[in-house]
Amino acid sequence: MEDYEINEQTLAVISLNNKKSKIFESSDVFIVNKPAIKIMEDSCQFFGSSLSGRQKGTTSLIGVSHKAPIIIEESREIIFFPTLSPRKNACSWISLKNIESYYNKNKSVFIKFKNNTQLELNMSYGIIDNQILRATRLESVLRSRKNEK
Repeated sequence: MEDYEINEQTLAVISLNNKKSKIFESSDVFIVNKPAIKIMEDSCQFFGSSLSGRQKGTTSLIGVSHKAPIIIEESREIIFFPTLSPRKNACSWISLKNIESYYNKNKSVFIKFKNNTQLELNMSYGIIDNQILRATRLESVLRSRKNEK
């Protein structure tokens, strides 16, 4: 597959290398012939912004500038967070909205999504926990601003 836009069914965009990504959706898993960062950029543009613009928005809303979670689409509260610095080829992106739980096991972190799919990430629990906390703060600010209107 050549093109892909993030949607409400997207669970994760996993970087395979600097040319391919594995997409986990609620009912499917497939490969896209684009790096994860390009899928994120294209999805932001599809919804009328840029990845850089979304990152600046996060900085202005919650003060986070490094490994910032981003709002892909406001009305459906589609928020993704990076697993590493987005400048690194190995950076993957996870959907906040679709996470059921996450836990540490054998020096890996397992994310369980609402559809019971489990994803193993070879990284520290603390990093994922912090990224989820940041994304949740962003979601909270977004919701409170929507409720003010």
